Amino acid sequence: MLGRELAAWFGTAAGRYLLAWEARHFADAVADAFGYHALQLGLPELDTLAANRMPHRWLAAPEERGPGFEAVGAAQRAVDLVAHAAALPFAAASLDLVTLPHTLELSADPHAVLREVERVLVPHGRVVISGLNPWSLWGLRQGRAHLAARLGGAGTRWARPYLPEAGAFIGPGRLSDWLRLLSLEVEQWRYGCYRPAVRSERWLQRWAWLDRLGPLAWAPLGAVYFVVAVKRVRGLHLLGPAWRPLRASAPAVVARRDGEPWSP
Repeated sequence: MLGRELAAWFGTAAGRYLLAWEARHFADAVADAFGYHALQLGLPELDTLAANRMPHRWLAAPEERGPGFEAVGAAQRAVDLVAHAAALPFAAASLDLVTLPHTLELSADPHAVLREVERVLVPHGRVVISGLNPWSLWGLRQGRAHLAARLGGAGTRWARPYLPEAGAFIGPGRLSDWLRLLSLEVEQWRYGCYRPAVRSERWLQRWAWLDRLGPLAWAPLGAVYFVVAVKRVRGLHLLGPAWRPLRASAPAVVARRDGEPWSP
């Protein structure tokens, strides 16, 4: 199962490092998102809505990872419903916030998932997406492993993948095109996790200084990208509150004495 393989990888040193980075950025992105209904689609290992204050917050798991699924090496929040990512059981324009932590790269049809998210979002609702960046040190190491396997080096250390073989990478350019076609306007785009593709906690800590230098020197080469997009609806404008009371349009009441004819 794709989800189980990714969950097992999140129990590794690199996986914990990635989850910690994403947890901080999801918290920043959703803390000030207002509304009533929020949905996290996939990845129970990371509670992306923990910092949000909406009264109704749900976690939807893909069909293959139902409520009985046990995460490996990471705390898992309770699953509220099991749903197909491209056919959500919500009415159109009913959700204020949707988070997609690695959901698209695990989907058989990521563009269909994005279309469904656009359908259920209210106008000016937000979607927050995280994904593994193929144009990073981690992505390049993964590509090297695939190339070595195709050239007959299967079983060697050169063909050993660094990342889980779950799903497929979605490049930032491709994702940006999909968002634009669906009128989901990018509000924030960040990259993170610049440490090399090493496996031990000790070596990851030795390269921690790259997380300070990377955003300044080679920002688009982070191992993970993080996107916040807003649903824009053409011709729709939000109206502010009417601070000045409007004059009553009903006719004025005219007092009269008993027995006198009424006249306006």
